[in-house]
Amino acid sequence: MASLALTSPPGVKVPSHLASSSSSLISRSSISFTTIESGSRICVSNSAKCNLPKALTLGNGNASIPIINGTTLPKYLDSSSRLEKPVSSRRANTKLKLFSGTANPALSQEIAWYMGLELGKISIKRFADGEVYVQLKESVRGCDVFLVQPTCTPTNENLMELLIMVDACRRASAKKVTAVIPYFGYARADRKTQGRESIAAKLVANLITEAGVDRVLACDLHSGQSMVVSPDVGGVARARAFAKKLSDAPLAIVDKRRHGHNVAEVMNLIGDVKGKVAVMVDDMIDTAGTIVKGAALLHEEGAREVYACCTHAVFSPPAIERLSSGLLQEVIVTNTLPVAEKNYFPQLTILSVANLLGETIWRVHDDSSVSSIFL
Repeated sequence: MASLALTSPPGVKVPSHLASSSSSLISRSSISFTTIESGSRICVSNSAKCNLPKALTLGNGNASIPIINGTTLPKYLDSSSRLEKPVSSRRANTKLKLFSGTANPALSQEIAWYMGLELGKISIKRFADGEVYVQLKESVRGCDVFLVQPTCTPTNENLMELLIMVDACRRASAKKVTAVIPYFGYARADRKTQGRESIAAKLVANLITEAGVDRVLACDLHSGQSMVVSPDVGGVARARAFAKKLSDAPLAIVDKRRHGHNVAEVMNLIGDVKGKVAVMVDDMIDTAGTIVKGAALLHEEGAREVYACCTHAVFSPPAIERLSSGLLQEVIVTNTLPVAEKNYFPQLTILSVANLLGETIWRVHDDSSVSSIFL
């Protein structure tokens, strides 16, 4: 498996804040940028900077509108318009229903705000023995139901909650059920690396399907085979697509070898980053071992500054200690899963995917084009 690097050509300036989906490195002139890619790779503009000791509040402060190739993002991704007022409901008597699980209610509320809808009424409880209880508090008969529930930590509990929510909707005669899973737990268990291993990503996909889900909306799945469970093909193709956003910037590759779970060793860098500002891009940061070792290598190879960005901020210990050690100028993530306040650090910037998910939900409901969002 290889990480990748992009180097921006002379004269290409990249606007502020970057979030993307390929396992790559980007060298650019001075600042980072936000981009939208096709398929399941999702990132948007709404951002907030973590300046300790002040607590982070998403959606407050000055909104930023990234610029790509001299143009602003589409209006529905413009965070300033969302912050001024919610998008008005597209249907006075819409049959769309949006419900939130307990995994990331803040993101669900942001999505509802963008869509101009109220979150559906639902009761979710835990019994004394840990079993999950779900009851819909309003009718969904004949409705197009969307359930927002990332399967983040505690993964198994949030997954089971999602399955029971789906079952409740089906038994209440919902016409369609879509699972909005911004962070898809078990996505990394997408292939066998040793004998007698399970492919848990396929198992979870089967469970969701059997529960009665018609469609899944996910942000930046770990790899394409999470959808079809095929052999790993690496991240080169995604990095090439990402490079096109920087006027066909050239590629460089960081070769890395994994010796065990949550253990990665960076071997060498193929490409030149000397005197450049490098931005490391990955789908997620878990223990931050790969990101930090890659940053150290880039500094050794002469990079002026190193930034890191990812879609999913898993932040398992000792990620925070590693990320705040001084190797990285800035760490940019999204809110696909909630970032606990104890995990804030000065270099952290959080971008919101609420606008993009909200727009995608509307388009799915209206049977409109989703791929055109990424053009």
